[in-house]
Amino acid sequence: MDFACLWLGVLLPVVATLDFSYHHQEEMEEFLKNVAQNYSSITHLHSIGKSVKGRNLWVLVVGRSPKEHKIGIPEFKYVANMHGDETVGRELLLHLIEYLVTNDGKDLEITNLINSTRIHIMPSMNPDGFEAVKKPDCFYSNGRENGNFYDLNRNFPDAFEFNNVSRQPETVAIMEWLKTETFVLSANLHGGALVASYPFDNGVPATGTVHSRSLTPDDDVFQYLANTYASRNPNMKGDQCKNKMNFPNGITNGYSWYPLKGGMQDYNYIWAQCFEITLELSCCKYPREEKLPSFWNLNKASLIEYIKEVHLGVKGQVFDQSGNPLPNVIVEVQDRKHICPYKTNKFGEYYLLLLPGSYTLNVTVPGHNPHLTKVIIPKKSQDFSALKKDILFPFRGQLDSITVSNPPCPTIPLYRNLPSHSAATKPSLFLFLVTLFHVLFKYSKM
Repeated sequence: MDFACLWLGVLLPVVATLDFSYHHQEEMEEFLKNVAQNYSSITHLHSIGKSVKGRNLWVLVVGRSPKEHKIGIPEFKYVANMHGDETVGRELLLHLIEYLVTNDGKDLEITNLINSTRIHIMPSMNPDGFEAVKKPDCFYSNGRENGNFYDLNRNFPDAFEFNNVSRQPETVAIMEWLKTETFVLSANLHGGALVASYPFDNGVPATGTVHSRSLTPDDDVFQYLANTYASRNPNMKGDQCKNKMNFPNGITNGYSWYPLKGGMQDYNYIWAQCFEITLELSCCKYPREEKLPSFWNLNKASLIEYIKEVHLGVKGQVFDQSGNPLPNVIVEVQDRKHICPYKTNKFGEYYLLLLPGSYTLNVTVPGHNPHLTKVIIPKKSQDFSALKKDILFPFRGQLDSITVSNPPCPTIPLYRNLPSHSAATKPSLFLFLVTLFHVLFKYSKM
């Protein structure tokens, strides 16, 4: 054996090559633990809780500071297998992990991404459902629900109507996890269609439901994000799935497709300040194993490009006149306020995903006059970094008083009796055509 090759093998971390097959809980855990051990400088493996049947809900963090948040480094997450019988996303995320760690230091784009981002990957939110599938089926199986027979994507608090279902352990674990990190951008991966779906999934007339859709104040950003993913996947165009809706450009507003109460993407956006979209990546929920390589080839570029969008817009810290970072300060664009105001984290950081343009930021501490500052997001953002804009607030005071005066946003319906929040809810020709398709065709819900 060549001595130089042997010596190089000792120096470089190795991970067993991941095959294109379905990996059950024990195999998945072995792979994740192997990655965490062999790439300990850029990965951190932990469980955020347990499923109904006691299986760990594993999360692998990939980044240059995998164990703790660093100032200016945004948090990104992918979550898959919420429905246990929708399996493609689970395997794609395992292959994404392998691709990231094995290309660090070799591929410039991946290296820069790992240097500038903390990427949280949960391959299976519903491990009990996955293990419950005894006979894979393209359309439906008893593995869809968790161990208590609850659909986890109907199990979150809803901002539009009461969702009085019993909160499941997996749902509670996600909700608590969201409180521990400053997530900026995320996606959850499903199967059963080919489309990138963006919020809102539920709605009221104030968000545009009279026009058969439900739009957020950040609709321009969400359509851009959905297009970013779909445009790089050749299959997410046209009517690729038989008897399914023909989604223009491979994207759809969630409510336009079908209303959904208690969904995770709405919860992330409203209560966790995290822009999330839903990615439906396969016509068949549980396709044959030999199809997995093609799914990886079709989605690899989209998965990577979507992560890069966490660096869209503007970020920074808010300080008082003494240079102390201010937590729980409201920082929002003046004309696109969120029903749960977006606030700085415990380090005084804020992150706002915005498209290129001119904006006025409204920075507000309760009991004090708002502080307005203008920012211009350039057409070509800095590579792997949003525009950095720190804000010095003309204020001296105790940070504790700010924290106490800002209770968490209540998890109750918040959009009742709300006037239309923006011009985004007005009809357009494109949305009229979407509505027409929606009326002409009836579709089974994913």
